[in-house]
Amino acid sequence: MKEYLVLFAKGIGMGAANVIPGVSGGTIALITGIFEKLINSIKSLDGKAAKLLFTGKLKDFASYINMYFLIAVFAGIGVSIYSLAKLLDYLFVNYPVLIWAFFFGLILSSVFFVGKTISKWSFSVALVFVFGTAMAILISLMTPANENSDLWYLLICGIIAACSMILPGLSGSFVLILLGNYQLVMIDSVKNLDFKVLLPVVVGAGVGLLAFSHILAWVFKKFKNQTIALLTGFIAGSLIILWPWKNPISKTFGDKEKIIGYDWFFPEINNEFFLAALIIIAGIISIWLIEKTAIAKSE
Repeated sequence: MKEYLVLFAKGIGMGAANVIPGVSGGTIALITGIFEKLINSIKSLDGKAAKLLFTGKLKDFASYINMYFLIAVFAGIGVSIYSLAKLLDYLFVNYPVLIWAFFFGLILSSVFFVGKTISKWSFSVALVFVFGTAMAILISLMTPANENSDLWYLLICGIIAACSMILPGLSGSFVLILLGNYQLVMIDSVKNLDFKVLLPVVVGAGVGLLAFSHILAWVFKKFKNQTIALLTGFIAGSLIILWPWKNPISKTFGDKEKIIGYDWFFPEINNEFFLAALIIIAGIISIWLIEKTAIAKSE
């Protein structure tokens, strides 16, 4: 029971990360030690799993797909996304610098702890690290699309966002911003439980997870060091979005105003700066404690 409560808590961390633009649930999965098992468990939802289920071999089915592991993690993700949507909406409006500071500290620390799992550096490993960093920065600087509630577009949003949500360093929420549907999906629809929007997104997310997990599991197995280097680069490049001191650049589309980018700046040395610096340190320490706990459990 304790094991599943820990997995539930890790799922809550992933869900919280997925709500925040610029933070990846996959990063939390990676630093808490469940990333590879999560990918392989999702990948196991295949033809053999369907055969076990429909022939009534429920015990074998549950064992084959790590069902209780998946239930614990995804229950945590679901509870977190629903409960945090309203809270984060309030915090980003009233305390934006402090909230961004905490997540900046989390991800800054993650670059080190994820990167140190690379067993051997080579030219190819270094090259994909630079590529991952550059790609994340370029994605961060892209201009968002317009909001679109069409069924086909919501399905596409679900597919793309789900893939990015489990890919460390690439934020599913930020991808939704680029697709123009972050406010519609992650805030309005979650807060109001608007299933006309949520259902096609969830269906798309399911399809995306199943398809992408096979690719990611194969790449992770064949090219582990290069894959971790690429993911570390994604995480490092995403820091530009998380920089706490920035002013949003807005543009009006019809009757809606939407953030299309940020104007970054260096902070003034005042009380807010020192508080934000302390919160960044708290974020760094949080990841260090998670890492230390994970190592202690593995010994």
